[in-house]
Amino acid sequence: MAGLAALGLDDLSLTTNGMLLGPVADQLAAAGLRRVNISCDSLRTDRFGSIRRRGELATVLAAMDAAEAAGLAPLKVNVVLLRGYNDDEILDFARFARESGRIVRFIEFMPLDAQGRWEREQVVTGDEVYRTISMAWPLDPVDDGPTAAPAERFRFRDGIGEIGLISSVSQPFCGTCNRLRLTADGSVRNCLFSDDERSVRALLRRGGTDAELAMALRQAVWGKWPGHGINEPGFLRPTRSMSMIGG
Repeated sequence: MAGLAALGLDDLSLTTNGMLLGPVADQLAAAGLRRVNISCDSLRTDRFGSIRRRGELATVLAAMDAAEAAGLAPLKVNVVLLRGYNDDEILDFARFARESGRIVRFIEFMPLDAQGRWEREQVVTGDEVYRTISMAWPLDPVDDGPTAAPAERFRFRDGIGEIGLISSVSQPFCGTCNRLRLTADGSVRNCLFSDDERSVRALLRRGGTDAELAMALRQAVWGKWPGHGINEPGFLRPTRSMSMIGG
């Protein structure tokens, strides 16, 4: 972490399930980490365990507290909704955002699950989340100006809290996407839904130059698709799940 911070990056953040974050939050902040995104798909103890299949909700909530105490803010909470599993917690998470001051981001379920059981009928769309919350607490969009960020931001009209919607399935943002992903095993992917990878690990291990590395990144950007194709009849899900991609 300290090595990355020394590069002078504008934003150094970490996305984590929160299970091991609490005890090391202070150390990560001291090393240069600026903020964290913590995944939490249920606020109900029994349901949390059945969805996550490991760990405890109390540990994740404690990690959120530790992160904020260490100055890792604003803290974002990532929630993936699955119809029939946790979609009845939309208002619970909205209330959590209002009461905690944390930014809750609702992410549409994508075909990247390790079980390979994704079905479109399970997707709870961003529009549905917006309508559900707005009926309880009206929302106003946050105008960030031109941005390539994946989340649409909304503030509660009464000024108490904020949520985000990442509608990557129902409302693809491929046309403005400027993201690349460095996987845990050293490959660059230009889209989560593409199997096109370029190994920068192999390049560096054979003594590749900075110019060659820069060209590999440019080639990844040049190869970005006009769209991920999830909504097209011929869509083929990636061979690697999110847990295998990492990064």
